[in-house]
Amino acid sequence: MLGTKQNMTTIFTEDGRAHAATVLLAGPLTVTQLKTVEKDGYSAVQVGYGELKAGKGNKPESGHGKGKAYRVSREFRDAEANEVGQSIDISVFEPGDTIVVSAISKGKGFQGGVKRHGFHGGPRTHGQKHSEREPGSIGGGGRAGGRVVKGMRMAGRMGGDRITVKNLKVLQVLPETGELVIKGAIPGRRGTIVEIIA
Repeated sequence: MLGTKQNMTTIFTEDGRAHAATVLLAGPLTVTQLKTVEKDGYSAVQVGYGELKAGKGNKPESGHGKGKAYRVSREFRDAEANEVGQSIDISVFEPGDTIVVSAISKGKGFQGGVKRHGFHGGPRTHGQKHSEREPGSIGGGGRAGGRVVKGMRMAGRMGGDRITVKNLKVLQVLPETGELVIKGAIPGRRGTIVEIIA
C-alpha cells in the first residue's frame, strides 16, 4: 500500500492506554502492470497512487496507465493482483496487523558532528575555550599512513535518507475517510509518500 503522511495524534485503547500514533491517508491504488517470471524475469505488481488530472501526466505515463497518469508509481515484488486496472484500498488491513513502513526522512541540511553522529565535543575547561562542539582529531600521524580514512564521520548533510521501520502495528482502519492509524512514529514530514508492506 502507498499513502501520504498526515499528522500524529494520541489514540486511547480499550484498556485505557495512550499510544502515540501516525495518521496516513492511504490508497486507493490502481494496478498498472503485472510482471511475470516468464516475460520479465521476476514476479511483481506495479501500482499507481494519486491520480492526476487529465492532461497533467506526460505521454509515456498516460499511455502506460491506459489514459491515466499517477503522482507516484511503485513496484511490489511477489505481491498478488488479479488484473490491470484493479483497485486496491485499505480494506486489506485490519487493526492489530504488523506492518513494515518505508519513507524518506526529513532533510536537516548541513549539520555538525554532535547532531549528526552524537559526538560529545571537547572539554569546556582546562585551557580550552571554543572546543565544545568540535569533532577532535580525524587521524594523521601514524594512523592509516597520515591520511583521512574513507568513511570518517564528520559534519555534513543530514537527513533525506530512505528509512524503514519494522514491526509497527495498525491501530485503526477508517475506510470512510481512507485513513490508516499506525502506532508510533513514521519517518518524513507531512505529505511524505509512505510505503506500507504487510
